[in-house]
Amino acid sequence: MKHTALTVIHEEHFALSAMLRSMMMLIDQNKKDGTTPPFDVLRAMLFYIDEFPERLHHTKETTLLFPLIREQVPHLGAVIDRLESDHHRGETSVRELGHRLLAYEVLGEPRRQAFEEGARRYVDAYLRHMALEESEILPAARQYLSPSQWAELDAAFAADADPLTGRAPPDEFKPLFRKIVMTAPAPIGLA
Repeated sequence: MKHTALTVIHEEHFALSAMLRSMMMLIDQNKKDGTTPPFDVLRAMLFYIDEFPERLHHTKETTLLFPLIREQVPHLGAVIDRLESDHHRGETSVRELGHRLLAYEVLGEPRRQAFEEGARRYVDAYLRHMALEESEILPAARQYLSPSQWAELDAAFAADADPLTGRAPPDEFKPLFRKIVMTAPAPIGLA
């Protein structure tokens, strides 16, 4: 049976993975070329991560999906604890990376390495986090959740409006997504 919640989670993971990989491609290309990255585009990417995955996606996983899995599949408790800990650190982590980016932009080359290393750690950790959800939590959800639990999850996740998954963004976010799509490298942008 196909569940809207699973489709949305997979689409959002795919979109976020593309964003993170594009961000690293941008950083790596500028390092190779010996140029500074487009700070405005990187700031827009970090803002997207803070606004959508951190505030919408993670909130639904933490408040809806994880408690159901914890109840139905108790042996995944340690995995859920780890994922919830990642979620709790998420907003702080993206803002710390944003601070490193600002330090690099304002203070220049002496701060490049700290930003690049921070970005690599952040992206690697985020990709591992999503892989753990995909390999442990989502298969358990498919196997153990009841139709009524799926109905609740499907309704909640269907309300998501992450524009990078093909949904229309709220008007206030259209300039942000236009900037990202028009200036970021593939796979997320057209540059």
